[in-house]
Amino acid sequence: METPISTTRADWINTALQILVDQGAGEVKILTLAQKLGCSRSNFYWFFKDREALLSDLLACWQAKNTAAIVTRAGFPAKRISQGVLNIFDCWANPDLFDARLDFAVREWARRSADVAAEVRRADAERLDAVTALFAKFGASPAQAIVRARTLYFMQIGYYALEIRETLADRLALLPDYILAFCGEAPQQADIAAFIARNPE
Repeated sequence: METPISTTRADWINTALQILVDQGAGEVKILTLAQKLGCSRSNFYWFFKDREALLSDLLACWQAKNTAAIVTRAGFPAKRISQGVLNIFDCWANPDLFDARLDFAVREWARRSADVAAEVRRADAERLDAVTALFAKFGASPAQAIVRARTLYFMQIGYYALEIRETLADRLALLPDYILAFCGEAPQQADIAAFIARNPE
């Protein structure tokens, strides 16, 4: 008699996240997941009421990782606005903090689901509010803070959407100029060095 395959809730969620990223939300199906995990469909129902419950958990995982990373780093202690922007740049440099492929997959999913689109709008607003607050903290007027936050955030989301590829050397060579463009203040060399130390390739 075969020993039943033991799975966990995390196994189902992680496998579903991978399918979401690689193939899209439409391919996140209970049978497909069960086959990938080597177990029966009935195992799924130990952890989730239905497929919608799993999809809801995938959105929660996306929010808990990507939105939380930006909001948290926008609130990190900083002595200068350029230092604060570099804190946010940790998200772009470190996929363990911000999963760009997952973000793109959720945005693609939102094109086909009004509910997901509403979640994406909510996440974008929360992220922008956090970045706007950072600029305001360092003296930007309300309008300036909003425009600078939008410029920083929308540029990076567009960067992912266009799938721009560049070497680490190219990225680091442009980093001080990006910081200057986004916040009107050149970063100190010590802050650049600290950023590189935090985010090795």
